[in-house]
Amino acid sequence: MTTEIILVFSILGIALLLFFTGWFRMDIVALLVLASLAFTGIIAPHEALAGFSNPAVVTVWAMFILSAALYQTGVARIIGRQVLYLAGRGEGRLTALIMLSSGVMSAFMNNVGVVALMLPVVMDMARAKNISPSRLLLPLAFGSMLGGLTTLIGTPPNLLISYALEDSGHRPFMLFDYTPIGVGALLAGVVFMALIGRHFLPRHDAISETKKLTGVIPAESYDLQKRTFLLKVKPTSSLAGKTLKESRLRAGLGLNVMAIIRSKTTLLDPGPNTIIQSNDKLHVQGNIDALKAMQHWQLIIPSELNMDIRALLTQDLQIFEATVAGKSTLAGIRLQDTDFRKRLGLNVLAVNRSGQIMRSGLQEVILNHNDILLLQGPHERLDILEKEGMIDNIIKTPPDKLIKTYKLDEVLFVMDVSDDARLFERAIAESQIGSAFGLTAIGIFQQDNKLMPYSPGTTIEKNDRLLVKGNIDDLPLLIGLQELELMDKTVPEIQSLESDDIQMAEVVLAPRSLLAGKTLREINFRQKYGLTVLAIWREGQVHRINLHNMPLRVGEALLIYGKRDKLELIDSEPDFILLTEMARQPTRTGKALTSVIVMIGILIPVLLGFVPLAIAAVAGIALMVLTGCLKMEEAYRAIEWRAVFLIAGMIPLGTAMQQTGAASLLASGVVNVFGYFGPWGVIAGLYLLTSIFTIAIHPAALVVIMSPIALEASASFGISPHTAMMAIAIAAAAVFMSPVSHAANLLVMGPGGYRFIDYIKIGVPLTLVVMVVAMLLLPVFWPL
Repeated sequence: MTTEIILVFSILGIALLLFFTGWFRMDIVALLVLASLAFTGIIAPHEALAGFSNPAVVTVWAMFILSAALYQTGVARIIGRQVLYLAGRGEGRLTALIMLSSGVMSAFMNNVGVVALMLPVVMDMARAKNISPSRLLLPLAFGSMLGGLTTLIGTPPNLLISYALEDSGHRPFMLFDYTPIGVGALLAGVVFMALIGRHFLPRHDAISETKKLTGVIPAESYDLQKRTFLLKVKPTSSLAGKTLKESRLRAGLGLNVMAIIRSKTTLLDPGPNTIIQSNDKLHVQGNIDALKAMQHWQLIIPSELNMDIRALLTQDLQIFEATVAGKSTLAGIRLQDTDFRKRLGLNVLAVNRSGQIMRSGLQEVILNHNDILLLQGPHERLDILEKEGMIDNIIKTPPDKLIKTYKLDEVLFVMDVSDDARLFERAIAESQIGSAFGLTAIGIFQQDNKLMPYSPGTTIEKNDRLLVKGNIDDLPLLIGLQELELMDKTVPEIQSLESDDIQMAEVVLAPRSLLAGKTLREINFRQKYGLTVLAIWREGQVHRINLHNMPLRVGEALLIYGKRDKLELIDSEPDFILLTEMARQPTRTGKALTSVIVMIGILIPVLLGFVPLAIAAVAGIALMVLTGCLKMEEAYRAIEWRAVFLIAGMIPLGTAMQQTGAASLLASGVVNVFGYFGPWGVIAGLYLLTSIFTIAIHPAALVVIMSPIALEASASFGISPHTAMMAIAIAAAAVFMSPVSHAANLLVMGPGGYRFIDYIKIGVPLTLVVMVVAMLLLPVFWPL
């Protein structure tokens, strides 16, 4: 084994480890593979970059755009809706028709695009026919992937396999070479799912099992009724006359005001500028624990207790000054995005920027180099930040400076925790009260009135007294929130909060959304869209509190509430998919026939062998734009750049495996293990290995890795490379056992309420069914 082979195996092994663990994004791993091969000299620089100009990569991104044109002109929607409305009320028949319709469309469209297109249609059909969507959405995803097996352009692995054959000197696969095996797999998959597989599907989902009529949204599934309350505003409350935004009910307590019951009228979905009036009854949704905790606090100005606050500050409260280091990564980020408190239990009491002292609104302060932070906490924890290069120049702050420079004596309160002290830490540290009102506990009084430093985790007992930093201007507002009366009166049903103009709906993040990984706070969701997120359904669990800090993920379902025109607006956003057809209409239905003609027009010369597929696809894009079927901005948006970079980055690895002999070595291993069963044993072994790897590796990356191994195994065993490569293509594209390696599976995970185990339970038998069908049909259509 040569040094080059060892290096290739090392790079391959690390890449597989990163694919399986998910420590880095797959496209980043692919780019690291590309760079590693070039830096080690295993392949030349021009070979490392060859993937970006590879015809397979060009064809892949071109097909993404052509699929978008069929979507924008409504071709696929027309087909899908008409086919689905032919279904009766039987679940088995509906399952079969969903899979067939998505499969037919996926033969010429991107799999993920088909699923995104059909999601609202299937969701509405499920409600109308009293069927849990969890019984239909996985068949939708699986049908799209099975349909992709039927043509050369149906899925990227098919294209990559064909170009790999061409690059190795063999005849590439033609447009319909995949059809016999693919159609057989599609039909077998449909029959299996309709008769047997659907019984393995769960019945839990993000849609109500009790309200199945079209357009009625499923509050019960999100358990919202248990999280809704009525709060009464007292006649003398300081909240009267303030807007909802000023009240900080949402920002401070995490409570969504869904309606205001006022005299004989009810204001649904009140906006942030709605003014609160005396005797209003606020219909709120959220976790009421923070409010209950607040109602057991008493905030007192120290002078009212005859306390000398200046004398208190002379005690050791572990308050230090530290400078944001010159190369600190803290510079440029908001204070609330740091992990001082959560990780180290450190409080930031003030920021000194060139003599300007900032004591309130600190959460929104963007830190600069050389800012002086007034920190409270143990010195050894500050040392950790200093060793990390975050801060330097840590100095114990003398009491006179705390008073003269920082004027802390003006922003300190005494808080009595009169009851249920267990809620205190959660309310201050884990809820939003601390950040919304700038409340920070810095000391706790002992029984002898000695003041000791407070840090997160300190045990709080009933009747304890704390020293708290806050804003005196917020004191009336805090008292007003404390005085809200939690009514025992039966809370109106969630459905009473909906009308013709105001509704609940579900959305999922689109596969190519730029919002993935961002929080609702970061994207200013409420302000931007005018809608309220009530709950998030993630991996089979409902989340209803602290939603603003949860990074969004592709495929999870968000329950949103607001005006119908706002729901229609978010439906037009490319970052979201609305799970109902209340407004989803293609923008250029008049161009449907034109787009079909263009699509047929570019495929005919490919079938006749006049032009390569990559050239025909690029020409098709130009024609789609020139004929008005698609805009260039939509074309750019349609490209799944992660897949493009993934494929382009992994292609050099295939080249390196062939050039160094690593592929031959792996192929020898496959032949040694499976060769005992003859040539078809080798084919079955390659198929089985590929299927196993689909659990964690993207199909496109997988075929790039497996192609050179299959070609070398075919050569060494003397069998047709087309047979082995066809097996690899079918196995790689049949991704049923995992939600992480294919976006189509991930997209239905949230709306269907699926868990990882659900994909295993139904995916394993379906994978075996497709494998058996492929192994039976390969000798007929692709003999050795």
